[in-house]
Amino acid sequence: MSPAYGWQRSFEEAVLETDRSRLPILIRAAHAAIDARIEQLKHDQPASAEERQAIADALASLRVLKREADSN
Repeated sequence: MSPAYGWQRSFEEAVLETDRSRLPILIRAAHAAIDARIEQLKHDQPASAEERQAIADALASLRVLKREADSN
C-alpha cells in the first residue's frame, strides 16, 4: 500500500526502522518532510481535514519515537 501523502514515506521509514542508530536521522527527515508540507499548505490550497489529522498524528508519533530513541 502506498502512502496517501508524500510526506508519509519518510514518516513510515522512521516508524518502521529497527536500527536504533539510524532513528535520529530518519526522525529528522520525517519531520523535515512534514514541515515542508505544512509550509506548502500555507501557499497552496488548504489540506483536507484527513491530511491535517494525519499530520497531527504523525508529529505526535515522532515526538514519542524521539523520546524513546533519546532514552536509549
